[in-house]
Amino acid sequence: MTTAQTAPPPPMRLRELVFGAACAAALRAAARLGVADALDDTPMAVEDLAAAVKTEPKPLRRLLRALTCYGVFTEHRDGTFAHTDMSRLLREDDPHSLRNITLWCTEPWTWDAWPLLDEAVRTGSNVVEGLYGKEFFTYLNEDAPQSAEVFNRAMTTSSRQSAQDVAAFLDLSASSSVADIGGGQGHVVASLLEKYPAMQGTLLDLPRVVENADPRLREGGSLADRVRIVPGDCREAIPVRADVYVIKNILEWDDDSTARALRNVMAAGGPGARVVVIENLVDDTPSMRFSTAMDLLLLLNVGGAKHTTDSMVGRLTDAGLVIDDIRPVNPYLHAFDCTVPK
Repeated sequence: MTTAQTAPPPPMRLRELVFGAACAAALRAAARLGVADALDDTPMAVEDLAAAVKTEPKPLRRLLRALTCYGVFTEHRDGTFAHTDMSRLLREDDPHSLRNITLWCTEPWTWDAWPLLDEAVRTGSNVVEGLYGKEFFTYLNEDAPQSAEVFNRAMTTSSRQSAQDVAAFLDLSASSSVADIGGGQGHVVASLLEKYPAMQGTLLDLPRVVENADPRLREGGSLADRVRIVPGDCREAIPVRADVYVIKNILEWDDDSTARALRNVMAAGGPGARVVVIENLVDDTPSMRFSTAMDLLLLLNVGGAKHTTDSMVGRLTDAGLVIDDIRPVNPYLHAFDCTVPK
């Protein structure tokens, strides 16, 4: 029976770490094969599981054995395999599913980019443009449409899940309007409008993004009469007036783009407006392994960066915002509650 292991001594731990790609590849394979979806609440023999996902039994057992070492699936003494709390997150139908995130973080371009991390560290620049001759998102949309679709599904999943935490966290009872800036499909503003039935909302993001806004916000949706959908780039202008501006997980660009976005928010809101910036941090968080890995991936693909607490404070205060509070929203997000000075 294979089980998740306790921490080994340093030499073996380092050997395990350098094979980290094997774990990522195994998770990707399990997600693509639909192993977690085929495995229900009853433990299954590998032969039955292999038939369900159309693989050979022996290599499937090897894949499952590797994953059980990390607590993803478990093997019983009779040789059957069963779910763990982690393996259930690979199911499509799990309400907290991370299947799309798993696929996004292991897409083909990542295997091209990771070996060039030393180059990115030396230069401080992304490596994707050198690899493909195009800016990252241009490459995705023009040359890797399947990866672009995986990205969109992953961001939708992540946004939906975190939007509920953000809505539960934020107290907007003293406000009558909220604007979700760079808000993607608008899951945050939708969750806030559902929490506050008298509130008006606005979603601003790029035209190609808001075209696919949450159905609740579009014409005929349950929240459509209380929301405006505004296509635009927050780095260029924000033609939106609101009591509260929420900026979630977009201030990962170069310093100039971040400064322009913050200045535009302040100009739109005017003195006294509340600005809530929500970001992953690479310090002071229980999810540092995840956040620092995403930070390095941002360096590789767009030359961006996740923030430390101090770097985020620096960007906000340099823009002229007054920081009133900093608190965790959940294990991987922090909120910087700010005010435009009067």
